[in-house]
Amino acid sequence: MKVNIIGAGLAGCEAAWQIAKRGGKVALFEMKPIKKTPAHQLDTFAELVCSNSLRSNQLENAVGLLKEELRSMGSVVMQCADQNAIPAGGALAVDRERFSLSVTEMIRNHPNIEVYEEEVTNIDPQKITIISTGPLTSDALSETISGIIGEASLSFFDAAAPIVKAESINMDIAFFASRYNKGTSDYINCPMSRDEYLSFYDALIHAETAEIKDFEKKHIFEGCMPVEVMAARGVDTLLFGPLKPVGLINPHNGKQPYAVVQLRQDNREGTLYNLVGFQTNLKWGEQKRVFSMIPGLENAEFARYGVMHRNTFINSPKLLTPSYRFKKRDHLYFAGQITGVEGYVESIASGLVAGINAYRTTAGMEELVFPASTAIGALAHYISTSSMGNFQPMNINFGIMDTKDSPVHSKTNVGKKVTARQKKQEKNLQIANRALKMIQLLKDN
Repeated sequence: MKVNIIGAGLAGCEAAWQIAKRGGKVALFEMKPIKKTPAHQLDTFAELVCSNSLRSNQLENAVGLLKEELRSMGSVVMQCADQNAIPAGGALAVDRERFSLSVTEMIRNHPNIEVYEEEVTNIDPQKITIISTGPLTSDALSETISGIIGEASLSFFDAAAPIVKAESINMDIAFFASRYNKGTSDYINCPMSRDEYLSFYDALIHAETAEIKDFEKKHIFEGCMPVEVMAARGVDTLLFGPLKPVGLINPHNGKQPYAVVQLRQDNREGTLYNLVGFQTNLKWGEQKRVFSMIPGLENAEFARYGVMHRNTFINSPKLLTPSYRFKKRDHLYFAGQITGVEGYVESIASGLVAGINAYRTTAGMEELVFPASTAIGALAHYISTSSMGNFQPMNINFGIMDTKDSPVHSKTNVGKKVTARQKKQEKNLQIANRALKMIQLLKDN
């Protein structure tokens, strides 16, 4: 039996691969390039519409563990990400166009996957289907989904940061460094004095934004908050967020700046850099005016301005099982950010689980539920059992993992003075190592 997958984003492509490599047949539907949302620019699959970073690669960080679990499970999207990695210190960042092209080629060239370039607006209840249309689901399909689940979809707003041309950055002012000298010096840092920061801050909070309806303002997601919204919370807020100077010394004068704007490499050639933490809903002319006030960016050329777009997700705890299957229809699965997992890597994980289980359904096998003591399973457990009255999207974190049987046993630090930070890192590493052992037992399913 063939599995229909709607949407060739991160989750949809991963789901298709997991089915196909097990011998299952896939019909993958993608409306690009015939129709695009305002946030999409590429014609290829698995497009990264916000940051080009998949975040930390360190095992003591939950998303680093999640990536390692996905690698162990044979994730095609992680394989393509690793192949197209670009310098980003301790994080995994990719050349977004090469990454997208790599995923597209892997999917299109698999003999068990047939791609259909068309918009899907209806769901066939007789066919096993995975809806992985992401947070930018079309209006027509959103209405269909609402009819199936029996309630309106929830929504919030997401924003993307602007990208500038590297050659237009003034390196007589800016400098290369990574915070605390961790990893290689892959970030460009634009230092600000107190007066420069206050002038920038004043311009930012008074800049003109694109219109958002009043009833929608409350749905801005904390994890991808526009920089101007964050700034409006107080003059010092940015100094403890994206503009924090801690761990950075300006080599031009040997001092720690009052504030720092960091830029991360966006393509392999190093010709493009994005402003880290500068997701924004400012009008494009205002972005040019305000962001050019940042020292080092006074003559910056913008390859892409920041954009803000509606994201849609369903009330998964009421609707989905830990296999990402719809509780009221055995043949229907959801995957990706539409389920309430937040983040690129989290979307990949949901696609992997949905794909494995959709295949197992076609083969008459029992579903595979990942333990909540793994990062993959913790996400599935969170979106299917969260008791929160107001369900909100969630990034992977150790707080949602089942860690009750993971006590800290320090061997490497016996007789040494250990900081709270070191204790936390050691505990997280123990949780991660236990999770990876569990994944090894599941990888052949």
